[in-house]
Amino acid sequence: MTCNRHTRQAANRRSTIPTYKQSLIMVKVTIAGGTGTVAREIFEALAESQRHEVVVLSRSSTPPEPPLPAGVSIQVVDYDDRPSLEQALAGTHTLLSFLQLFTDAGKTAQENLIDAAVAAGVRRIAPSEWSSVSFTDMSFYQNKQAHRDQLERLAQTHDFEYSLIQPGMFLEYLAAPHKTTAYLDPLMTVFDFSGKRAMVVEGREDVPITFTSITDVGQAVLAMVDLPGEVPWPKTAGICGNKLSARAILDMGERIFGQPMTVTVLQTADLEAGELKSPWGLQLSHKAVAAEQLQELLKQVAIGTLLSFSKGAWDSSDEVNRLLPEGFQFTGAEDFLTKVWGAGRQE
Repeated sequence: MTCNRHTRQAANRRSTIPTYKQSLIMVKVTIAGGTGTVAREIFEALAESQRHEVVVLSRSSTPPEPPLPAGVSIQVVDYDDRPSLEQALAGTHTLLSFLQLFTDAGKTAQENLIDAAVAAGVRRIAPSEWSSVSFTDMSFYQNKQAHRDQLERLAQTHDFEYSLIQPGMFLEYLAAPHKTTAYLDPLMTVFDFSGKRAMVVEGREDVPITFTSITDVGQAVLAMVDLPGEVPWPKTAGICGNKLSARAILDMGERIFGQPMTVTVLQTADLEAGELKSPWGLQLSHKAVAAEQLQELLKQVAIGTLLSFSKGAWDSSDEVNRLLPEGFQFTGAEDFLTKVWGAGRQE
């Protein structure tokens, strides 16, 4: 179901939040890892609003393709050089990090970025989260915990706010291999609508899973950036577009295709032992991962995703929903999937 932000708690909270016209102050927003596909989708909402100054940090001096939106500047940085990072962040009010943590084994890039941001006086920091609530059974996300700990430690002695932005899984991934937005790369999941099949964990088919359209995440982040200084950023910044479950997704598939999806039911014990007893697996490419490592990584991603889905790690809260303008409508999962797959489209 689409998440309902109109709760009593939301209504009470909204009364303390000034309207955009009353409170909007232009600030400098710096985007780390801003040439990546997730970052592009999200910060384009900031650029299109023309309400804030947007600066993108990049390791490369080569102009990104496609070009950045008009008014967005780019600054080349070295994440191993903290003093130069601090200079690059001078004047920044809000830092949004989209750094790729898969390949940062030493956790140094974002660690240096956070230290430099605090030293430069950045007021608000959002580290590279953009997914689950916790990292249960997901070794490929473990770097994120170190950065959460770093931010919490620094916040004890420095004056800044940070938010862990958690939209769950991007709804657009259920459209793979179709690319339904300008930048986001299609990623195959354990719910493979293209093959009319899915993997689920026995007995855990009703655990809530959040799916949010990345275009809605962009609007939610804009609402966060728009917040005036007297309204604190939520430390846990959940964005809830659709609260689903494995069973609900399978039911949607059956309604859309007019027939049940093929379901592979897996056991928790096997998955926790590192065994993926499925006749099929994930298939995709990733720029950040070498080809020889890809197959093992895909197996681990499938196992980690299944276990974390089954244990509630993707059940996002709705703190940011409450900040969105009255009348905002999240993209509904079934409407979206029907548009993509409703004509029996399959590849």
